[in-house]
Amino acid sequence: MKTLKSINKMQFSPIKLLTAIITVFTLTLLFSTTTIMAQEKTQMVRLVKIKVDPLQLDSYNIALKEQMTTAVRVELGVLTYYAVADKNDPSQITILEIYADTVAYQSHIETAHFKKYKETVKNMVKSLELMDVSLIGAAKKEGL
Repeated sequence: MKTLKSINKMQFSPIKLLTAIITVFTLTLLFSTTTIMAQEKTQMVRLVKIKVDPLQLDSYNIALKEQMTTAVRVELGVLTYYAVADKNDPSQITILEIYADTVAYQSHIETAHFKKYKETVKNMVKSLELMDVSLIGAAKKEGL
């Protein structure tokens, strides 16, 4: 009861209140930006270019989609997979993979679902190019 009376006697000026709110907001923004930047620096980002046997393209795409969705669903370190096909030659596939870090990637390639994918597609893939890249920036609609 004594504490409540002390609080009631305290007067808050609008300037002090606004200063406190701005300080909290700035610290929150600074911390979250630092966290995001630190995460981007530790992430492993890879582009994969694959040439698939055109006669086996449908089977390949099924295996790829199964592997991708399983990896994102069950592995915490697998952050993003995007696979796209060249409109003029759908057997030319490019995949963007983002992992939390290199440890997550190393863990990913040892999983049963990844090994199943590699075994399934080994006779479908005509060429494979792996390119590690640095993420410069990202922009996306909220909720995507």
